[in-house]
Amino acid sequence: MVTLDEMSLYYQATLTRVWSPIGVTPVIRITPQREMIHFYGALDVRNRREIAVTAPEQTSAVTADFVRILLLLFPTQHILLLLDRAPWHHGDDLSQVLAENQRLAVMYFPVACPELNPQEHICSQARDAISHNHPAPSFDSLIDDFDAFLNETCFETNFMEKYGPPNYAMFN
Repeated sequence: MVTLDEMSLYYQATLTRVWSPIGVTPVIRITPQREMIHFYGALDVRNRREIAVTAPEQTSAVTADFVRILLLLFPTQHILLLLDRAPWHHGDDLSQVLAENQRLAVMYFPVACPELNPQEHICSQARDAISHNHPAPSFDSLIDDFDAFLNETCFETNFMEKYGPPNYAMFN
């Protein structure tokens, strides 16, 4: 079972509260640059590992390419892919990948329920750890730090305990 979502990372730091000694004003470097990149991420809820890649845009074609990557990374397993209802999670490109792969099934989260998708919480953790108030000297270093956090962290999730394992009868 894999949950999938995307997020956009901007070089412009997002600000949040920080601790500082009394009388010392924290300094957050702000850049006028508006550079951004998208991350496609998928969480394997069984082993709590994240698979994340950068993408120039969020489209049905890019989503289909990311799903193909997941199929390569899980070469023999049945995959239940849980998605939100973003427009790029529908369309001919993704339908073609589904039709070509009998071991792949898609289930959509209910409308307006981002809290159900564990991937949303991972994006939030990554922002808290890496991009809020970031001191990155360049956008490339921020991307590298964000990518490393996503792909090297084991994320806590109680998704399987709450909702149970998938019914693999849906693949037959």
